[in-house]
Amino acid sequence: MNAFLSLGRWLFALPFAIFGLFHFLNAQGMADQMVPTYMPAKAIWVYLAGAGLIAASISIVSGKYDKLATTLLAAYLLLMILMIHAPNAMDASNPIRSQGGMTNVLKDIALAGAAMLFAQHLSKDRSLIG
Repeated sequence: MNAFLSLGRWLFALPFAIFGLFHFLNAQGMADQMVPTYMPAKAIWVYLAGAGLIAASISIVSGKYDKLATTLLAAYLLLMILMIHAPNAMDASNPIRSQGGMTNVLKDIALAGAAMLFAQHLSKDRSLIG
């Protein structure tokens, strides 16, 4: 049973690595569609987010700086809720966008909670954050 449960570290990290890769493969599309209009240098934010997601995945799998990585990952996910998904969820003029936004709000709440649980209970490297 422990061997099966130990896959959780890999299953948790894998989607973030893939999401990070998507940020590099479609940076301009994401910048045009996802980054709020008030933010300058939209593509840079997309690349920065992609690099952060990939770095967090590597940290989670390797156990090196994993507490810091999952804490920052949780903060990133909560910021995505506030800056991107919640405004989409409240768009009453477009029911499809609203439903998709709410789905992303709930998904990111669950993932942020999982990242916080990982940081608190499963992290191996506590050198930077006690």
